[in-house]
Amino acid sequence: MFLRTLLDRYIFAELLSPFSVSLAALCFVMLTRELLRLVELLVSKGVGLWAVMKVFLHLLPSFLVLTLPIAAIIASITAFGRLSFDKELVAMRAAGLSLLRLAQPVLLFACLVFGFTLLLAQWGQPWSNFNLKKVALNLLRDQLVLALDRGVFNEPLPKMIVYVPAGSNGEAAPGIFVSDERNPDDPRIIVAGGYTVFTDQANQQVSLRLENGVVHSRPEQAERYQQVSFETYDIRMNLNQGAALADDRPSYQEVLKVLEQSQWRNPIALRRLMEYYKDLAFPTATLVFCLLGVPTGIVSKRSGRMGGFAVGVVIVVVYYMLNMLCEFLVTTLVIPPLAGAWLPNLVFALITIVAFYRVSRR
Repeated sequence: MFLRTLLDRYIFAELLSPFSVSLAALCFVMLTRELLRLVELLVSKGVGLWAVMKVFLHLLPSFLVLTLPIAAIIASITAFGRLSFDKELVAMRAAGLSLLRLAQPVLLFACLVFGFTLLLAQWGQPWSNFNLKKVALNLLRDQLVLALDRGVFNEPLPKMIVYVPAGSNGEAAPGIFVSDERNPDDPRIIVAGGYTVFTDQANQQVSLRLENGVVHSRPEQAERYQQVSFETYDIRMNLNQGAALADDRPSYQEVLKVLEQSQWRNPIALRRLMEYYKDLAFPTATLVFCLLGVPTGIVSKRSGRMGGFAVGVVIVVVYYMLNMLCEFLVTTLVIPPLAGAWLPNLVFALITIVAFYRVSRR
């Protein structure tokens, strides 16, 4: 068994409570902006609760990759800060237990969090991003259908106004009016007798198919007003226009190919390569953070739970700033991408070793 003694289980249990609270708080903070958008879809657009929940669940892996290491160091600092403040740590040290021995449950906890973070970074996050596009495509289609209220001017997408006439006696009236100004060089007014909405899964687009109508346009470079009649006319709406999704990341081989063509001087490709190395480096930081929290919590024993949260956030901010500095050094060709991705971990590992040595000699 990994937790062989009662002491190991006691220290491990001390980590769980602050870890759970801080993880929930961090996820709530990071999801606040997205939650506002999801609530707007639920309340204003009439999108179903299950569709909104699916978007929420697909967003979680991306945020957990960032919040798990932060919650881990906060848990370590808070737990050992409390043990030190209540003099329990003094009794343990008086019994002949070294600081390294007391840190064994923390190391196990760090390995578990590291494994889960690595799993999310390598497989969970790419899977969720891929499926989020499908969910967002269906959500965009549903939003478009629900947004076309009869008798009012609707704006299902920016720079597009749609009007569907209201019928009498509760019956739907034929016809639809569309003002499409997404292309400022060629604004169009479209009047049609009917419409349908369908999705193109292959191209990740939602289309509004108009039937039996006329397109009125006057491009900037055209000297005359144009009018074109049609039987069917498709208005294609790219998924990225209706949902805020990140661009697909180029593959590792594609990044290397671009770097070879540019003789390893393309700053964008260098940053992309560094991101691939960070997929392993950032989860590994969890191991360093948890162990660093042991001496940090002992030193800052009077800070309490909120103090442990603040100290943990400060350490993560310093780590983030160091990452930004390394990214700048990589893009300016001072250090290679591999060194830029792993240098912050090495710096914090050295700080952890020094902190353990100094605290253990007290």
